[in-house]
Amino acid sequence: MDGRLRDDEVVVSGDARQRYYDSRGYGRPLGGDDVALSRVEAAHLLFRGDLDSVDGAGFREFLQNSTGDGFGARFLVYADLRERGFYLSPDRKGWVPDPLPGSDFVVYPRGDGPWGDDLLYRVRVVSERESLPATELGDVVLAVVDEESEITYFETERPDPTGDTEEHLPARLEGALLADNVLLWDPPAAVHEDAFYGQPLGDRGAVDVLQLSLLEAAHLAAEGVLSVDGGYDAIVERGRTVEGERFDRRLAVYRTLREKDVVPKTGFKFGADFRTYADVESVENLGHSENLVRVLPGDYVFSPRDLALDVRLAHGVRKRMVFALTDGESVSWVGVNRLTP
Repeated sequence: MDGRLRDDEVVVSGDARQRYYDSRGYGRPLGGDDVALSRVEAAHLLFRGDLDSVDGAGFREFLQNSTGDGFGARFLVYADLRERGFYLSPDRKGWVPDPLPGSDFVVYPRGDGPWGDDLLYRVRVVSERESLPATELGDVVLAVVDEESEITYFETERPDPTGDTEEHLPARLEGALLADNVLLWDPPAAVHEDAFYGQPLGDRGAVDVLQLSLLEAAHLAAEGVLSVDGGYDAIVERGRTVEGERFDRRLAVYRTLREKDVVPKTGFKFGADFRTYADVESVENLGHSENLVRVLPGDYVFSPRDLALDVRLAHGVRKRMVFALTDGESVSWVGVNRLTP
């Protein structure tokens, strides 16, 4: 069978509806037996030998004439998902009821197709060298095509981190602000043992001392629990001196997590800002941290390669990678995991 180009679609007549749409989920019906194929669908049918030509062009010529605007990467992802047993359609007006901006394909559950109502994934295709705004993640599966045409899939979501940690803090703590932390002398045991604030200065000293990070101290001061010379402002100013405006972003995320009853601790050894615990009953019975959190500016733009590095690291230590996007006040979240469709 042969197709003809019309407004960036390929129209096929004859018994095209039964052959392509009804039996194998290609294209969209136009009325009667005609169907419209997207250019990617037409290329895949040409590649398989199930379509003879488009305006006289075979697969080689059609593919060469369609290059640009990421067509090659989309074709590879489309073909890969088809080989995995999925039917899929372009995620655009006229093909699906509510297209999602920035998404390239909708993927249907196995055994279902464009005639059904269920969607399994929305897929955005990028090459490894493209820039990727963080705000455009969260509702799609990201399919990254590398320089050797291999495909890596990432499932992105917009989580709402919440926990069940109950804090039993004293009404008043006195601390000493040092160069990059705050010391609590003879602190109540509950500060560290129940709410997991700070780190004891060893367990063999003659004096009981708890070291608080500047983030922990700023949060406790903002809550009216901790007092130091100069108060909350002195702690924040010290934080800005130590790490610049990044401190304000990390403090906003730290405070948001604590407000959601999640305990954040440093994620430095994992290359992240925080590791988080959803339910801390006591430090002695501390479970496994669930997430690694990296704090980023709200307008951050990813390189897919850097995204892959973060996700690979989190996967290697059995955690989920979560990115906290903030302007220093409000916080939004993007979670990313490896996916095998």
